[in-house]
Amino acid sequence: MKKEEKIKVGISVGDLNGIGTEVILKTFKDNRMLELCTPVIFGSTKVLSFQKKHFNTHTNFHGISHADKAQHGKINVVNITKDPITIEYGKSSEEVGKFAIKSFTEATNALKEGTIDVLVTAPINKHNVQSEDFKFPGHTDYLGQTLEGDSLMLMVNDTLRVGLLTDHVAVKDVSSAITPELIEKKVNIIYNTLKQDFGISKPKIAVLGINPHVGDNGVIGVEDDEVLKPTLEKIKNQGKLVFGPYAADSFFASSNYKNFDAILAAYHDQGLIPFKTLSFGQGVNFTAGLNKVRTSPDHGTAYEIAGKNKADHNSFKEAVFTGIQIFRNRNIYKEIAKNPLKKQSSKI
Repeated sequence: MKKEEKIKVGISVGDLNGIGTEVILKTFKDNRMLELCTPVIFGSTKVLSFQKKHFNTHTNFHGISHADKAQHGKINVVNITKDPITIEYGKSSEEVGKFAIKSFTEATNALKEGTIDVLVTAPINKHNVQSEDFKFPGHTDYLGQTLEGDSLMLMVNDTLRVGLLTDHVAVKDVSSAITPELIEKKVNIIYNTLKQDFGISKPKIAVLGINPHVGDNGVIGVEDDEVLKPTLEKIKNQGKLVFGPYAADSFFASSNYKNFDAILAAYHDQGLIPFKTLSFGQGVNFTAGLNKVRTSPDHGTAYEIAGKNKADHNSFKEAVFTGIQIFRNRNIYKEIAKNPLKKQSSKI
């Protein structure tokens, strides 16, 4: 049997004034990570050497000009600039914001080209990255436009998976944004990703209500009765195991979430507050529905602790592990789809 080639994990460095570089360095300080994958960081060897010295992590870098020159067994750094960069931990900077987006867009291009297999993104500051060339609320929106497919933010921690009908949408616009077409599209994305990316043959999906108490039969809003319920009924009739809508306030507290393979929340905070409470900093943000694999940690730039060597790198490390596992699962799924008989003969 041919030895499997190590998966190339591309990494965008995020906001250099935040904790992104710190969690990257701490993750790959463990040499065993190089046995699992080949990291390709899109940044600058000079900047990383400065950060390495600051955080006292004994990490060696291999500078390269392009991702296809990455060497296995080394921490590769694609030098995306030769210019010096001013780092001021805990402060927002337009210069650092531009560098973060250059790192991200070049890593995304490598992902499209296939010179990396998986993309893991460190946190950005959504304010200082805005420019004429980048007008997106975040990574997910850019990836949804740049890569093939329809994107869905899926938060993952072991068997807990929470997706969003609407993500970076103002609360006042949530109900008008949720249409039958959007519900069907998002349910289909989460259904397909559970099958191909997580190896679940018959996914069970729970959907949370839009209004408190699912609208209380129209007393607190009609969207659940007029939009959500009939659409879910239509999806059920297609043979998918979709349940709900459930009242969001009691769904997680009652541990009902443990009965499902994924939960689809109506809006950002409805899904992410319980997810982050339950995941204890171990969560991963996975962009489902695209033709390429991208993950990120479940936290932001954390300016308040930046540069203080206090950042917990576990969420970033889990993002690397999750991206690798999804990449493998997706390849297995594709092989089985090409040759269904292989599933019957393969040994587990």
